[in-house]
Amino acid sequence: MAITITDGICPIFSSGSRRADFSYLKSNQRLTSIALGRLRDGSKATATVNPYSDTEAARPEERKSLMYFLAEAENFYISEGGDGGPPRWFSPLECSSRAPGSPLLLYIPGIDGTGLGLIRQHRRLGEIFDVWCLHFPATDRTPARDIVRLIERTVRSEHNRVPNRPIYIVGESVGACFALDVAASNPDIDIVLILANPVTRVNNFMLQPLSSLLEILPDQVPSLIEDNFVFREGYHQYAAMFESMLNETVKQMGGGLLGDIFAASANLPRLTSNYYQTLARIFPKDTLLWKLQLLKSASASAKSHMYTVKAQTLILLSGRAQWLLNKEDIERLCCALPKCEVREFANNGQFLFLEDGVDLATILKIAYYYRRGKKLDYIYDYTLPTPFELKEFEQSQRLLTDAVSPVFLSTLDNGTVVRSLAGIPSEGPVLYVGNHMLLGLELRPAAIHFLKERNIILRGLAHPLMFAKKIGSKLPDMQMFDSVRIIGAVPVSNTNFYKLLRSKAHVVLYPGGVREALHRKGEEYKLFWPEHSEFVRIASKFGTKIIPFGAVGEDDLCQMVLDYNDQMKIPFLKNIIEEITQDTIKLRNDEEGEVRNQDLHMPGLIPKIPGRYYIYFGKPIETKGREKELNDKEKAHEVYLEVKSEVERCMTYLKTKRESDPYRNIFPRLLYYLSHGLSSQIPTFDLPNH
Repeated sequence: MAITITDGICPIFSSGSRRADFSYLKSNQRLTSIALGRLRDGSKATATVNPYSDTEAARPEERKSLMYFLAEAENFYISEGGDGGPPRWFSPLECSSRAPGSPLLLYIPGIDGTGLGLIRQHRRLGEIFDVWCLHFPATDRTPARDIVRLIERTVRSEHNRVPNRPIYIVGESVGACFALDVAASNPDIDIVLILANPVTRVNNFMLQPLSSLLEILPDQVPSLIEDNFVFREGYHQYAAMFESMLNETVKQMGGGLLGDIFAASANLPRLTSNYYQTLARIFPKDTLLWKLQLLKSASASAKSHMYTVKAQTLILLSGRAQWLLNKEDIERLCCALPKCEVREFANNGQFLFLEDGVDLATILKIAYYYRRGKKLDYIYDYTLPTPFELKEFEQSQRLLTDAVSPVFLSTLDNGTVVRSLAGIPSEGPVLYVGNHMLLGLELRPAAIHFLKERNIILRGLAHPLMFAKKIGSKLPDMQMFDSVRIIGAVPVSNTNFYKLLRSKAHVVLYPGGVREALHRKGEEYKLFWPEHSEFVRIASKFGTKIIPFGAVGEDDLCQMVLDYNDQMKIPFLKNIIEEITQDTIKLRNDEEGEVRNQDLHMPGLIPKIPGRYYIYFGKPIETKGREKELNDKEKAHEVYLEVKSEVERCMTYLKTKRESDPYRNIFPRLLYYLSHGLSSQIPTFDLPNH
């Protein structure tokens, strides 16, 4: 890994008051439009080859191995020449190809101090951030307060240089404590905190035995282990035996830190002398003792300052990182931070960013924590999913997709109905207006199909509850809506709607909203649209094509047995509904009757033998050149009623035609799969033009 390191404790100016040299590879500085997802003018990026057409072949990014991490740690030790010097920033050349306007990301390492904790994340993060990593030489003994000042000088300097961009601070364990202190002392700076397994209180019951054990152990412990237990090629039985003994000892002491360090050897082809020598150089005995004291000092300071932190914060928790963490401390931290979200990784350990399956860029993307300005712009800051991210999303929806085998129909310019998306315009802006089926599940298979067939991202206008919730609220956890956000969902608002159309996006609008998605018994395919809507007038300002569509099939998938009216008769369910509804942003307060009723609840459902989903996109309604005409409210209302009528016609068409579909039931579809292969497209009813 090529890096550039500053030569002084100050990250911006060296000891000689010379500007630090952060070098980047210029040849690869511009990302492709597919990597960026959106061009600078806001229009959708296009490519001659659809990268989503074959998601089965998509593979996760090939990442560096743990052996590479150790090799780079060894290179640091060699380059330091023994004395180490003060802490310093470095920027990996892998992070050189960032997009224009990318914010700064400062990485503060955990107990290892190498600054290499993001080594498996560098390339992806480097596409969207200017990444700097802090390195502590093994011999460094800088006190916690001076480390905080070092980071703070960097933050203030970069804020003064680019005041309108946020500064991200990613801190692991003790690094999270430094990050909290910096945010607490700089409330005037736009800081976004990403805290991985933060330690805000040291458990002395666990720490004291570890410190005592380290005191009595000789120096260069790993080298001594190698010499005495002969961990060389051909002696794996001794390695396995000692590793088992050591892991058991560490487990009894509380696991966590040392457990993860030595357990890492299981991921290597063999235990080698270089592995232990590197560990010895990163964690000599006196350094480990110093790190434990630093941890105590930093956590005490962070605990005292965390109630003054106002920064937006994302906490990442490993399920197996329990050496110093406990649930009460994290809950206390969350309550102290006004803008905080927690994400849990049950199967991961202490070194979260070095483990397989953890991609920080994807995490920030699906949590909508990535922004390039003072406020999150859901349109400008959004990036397209990678082919592998779409593959993972598709796999998460596999059960639903396989159960309903969706049929997609569109209408060509001459009125011909085809079983494909050939009738969908390639260029935006396009507005798709349709009906919500129960729980709004129809959008997910549609979003997948649009990307795979046409390389078009559907930006669905969704309820704000999918993007934020109050601390202590009984609303669902935000991770429940990750799959909706990865495919471009946007909180419904007039501003977002306007900006999407201005950016020439393909936008999905459901005028029926929550009332339609959470309808009652016997209300399948009934529209709950407002009497008046402004979407036609706004759409006409950008010459938007309006495509009405109808979706049917929910009654073939499940039967409602406990609806809203039933639940409101049960006192404890009524209280839950009222409490959850109270916690959400109120929409349509200016409407009357049933359309205004947006109470949130989960209908009681029982599954049926699965039928099929059918989605039919009608002929586009042109608004280009009609801006002056449709600026008149009465004329716009006529188009609004035309769209509504077309949606009802599409639903009626599908309900009628599905009766003649020989594969409407799942059993004929299974037989077809067995005869023709799982990748085959299952036929449906005959189309009138074929």
